[in-house]
Amino acid sequence: MYFLESIGNNKILWASVLAWFIAQSLKVIHSYVVDRRFNIWRFVGSGGMPSSHSAFVMGLSTSIGLTHGWDSSIFALAFSMSLIVMYDAAGVRRAVGKQAIILNRILADFHTKKEKKLTEKRLKELVGHTPVEVLAGAFLGIIIANLVI
Repeated sequence: MYFLESIGNNKILWASVLAWFIAQSLKVIHSYVVDRRFNIWRFVGSGGMPSSHSAFVMGLSTSIGLTHGWDSSIFALAFSMSLIVMYDAAGVRRAVGKQAIILNRILADFHTKKEKKLTEKRLKELVGHTPVEVLAGAFLGIIIANLVI
């Protein structure tokens, strides 16, 4: 039971999880405002505004910096990993989403010609983030960490 109690008292973890939860909730709200339809699946989906990955890792990094010091090794590690996650979200994963859009168009064109039926499913297009979505998530994580810690 000490393990569960320790996790329950870990403010750094809870600040990070809260930042993620708020970011995912904001995606549902943002989707409703922009698309004019309620889509609860945005709560568990990747991509979109703001980046919950960025919110989580920057909430974690900021909480560690506030708790253990900005000059601590653990903050340096957490911040470095945060930069990698955010770069990946705006770089690699965003490129994957753009490729999915192109491949889905090719599949649609191929199906239209009715030359041969393909059994491939549509690829998920909303995978990564724009730099603005990543920055919004990062700022959200920083704010939540400062409020919780």
